[in-house]
Amino acid sequence: MERTGADVAARIESVTPTLRKRDAETIVELMGRVSGLEPELWSGGIIGFGEYSYRYESGREGCAPALGFAPRKPASTIYLSDGVGAHSDALARLGPHTTGVGCLYLKNLDDVDLTVLEQILATSYATLTAGTYGQRAREGGA
Repeated sequence: MERTGADVAARIESVTPTLRKRDAETIVELMGRVSGLEPELWSGGIIGFGEYSYRYESGREGCAPALGFAPRKPASTIYLSDGVGAHSDALARLGPHTTGVGCLYLKNLDDVDLTVLEQILATSYATLTAGTYGQRAREGGA
């Protein structure tokens, strides 16, 4: 995954529907507060903060945003590269959402507890920036 150098504000301005754009602005503020960093646009339309390095037993390695999300039409996709299983207790308190192996899908931030979301983001960010993270999301916390 690579940084594109494109303008994050322009990306957010282009987001539709309006609800998703509003949620993107809120998520940028939350992730900025958690990381202390400015957002950058990464490949795939991902808005990311910081980076982490990964190295798998296979020898594959690279970098990705330590915190990242993509404002998609169906839902805001928040990437939890340490795996959603690492956040199961907090996710139970979050409010309406769906998950994939390493993704949290939110359709409307008005319906979720933003304090819990910030806790999830902070925990994930701390895990991923503590050093080289060697697990795949599906292997992350249980």
